Amino acid sequence: MINFIISDNYEYTKTIKAVIDSYMMNYDIEVKYHLFSNISNKFNEEIKRISGFKVFILNTDSKTGDGINKAKYIRKTLDDWNSLIIIITNHNEMKNEVIGKGLFLFDFISKKNYFERKLKEDIDHIRKFYDNRDNCLTFKADRILRKVDFKNINMIIKEKESKRCLLKSNHGNYYIPESLNKIEGRLDNRFIKINRSCIINIDDLLEYDLNMNKITMKSGDISYDISRDNKKKISNYFDSYK
Repeated sequence: MINFIISDNYEYTKTIKAVIDSYMMNYDIEVKYHLFSNISNKFNEEIKRISGFKVFILNTDSKTGDGINKAKYIRKTLDDWNSLIIIITNHNEMKNEVIGKGLFLFDFISKKNYFERKLKEDIDHIRKFYDNRDNCLTFKADRILRKVDFKNINMIIKEKESKRCLLKSNHGNYYIPESLNKIEGRLDNRFIKINRSCIINIDDLLEYDLNMNKITMKSGDISYDISRDNKKKISNYFDSYK
């Protein structure tokens, strides 16, 4: 799933969403929108709860909700360097100033010059980037850089009272010094976050007992803690094979 987090005035928010919808309707990729006004004071808190693949589209024109400050917050406060950020503005002269801030932007788009065409081109690039992500999880632990193929990952569990997670795989277990949300953003659609503390590989799912709310993995792991929102996802997975 691609999360589009859009911060602009009401009219441009609608325009941006319409452009994305017109492009993405041709592809089998789930899209979710998170819409904010320029002056929203909820932006910083709300985006902390958004997990997965994220694309921020931020407007710089508002004096009270400047997109550059939001981009700084994403990169430097949340330490999020994986999400993609597009800056949009009415002021072309801001481009060099913005690019010089080291925020690693995906693009800078002027509202005055072929805005919708350029936005659609960006969405095309983002879709290709999303489709062609590595099929493995890369992480550094104990000064060793490791790569674990997605197909070999069974589940990833947040360690209690810790900032690290336990990855269980077909070839052993590894501790990753990252939050579960950050790890989730680098996984593909075969993974489901069944609750706040656990992600499973749906391909490794062996059995789901709806009455007991119990899942059993091919690896032998068992969990009874499946959130309400994900019960339907898991049920649909098994229904697809009927």
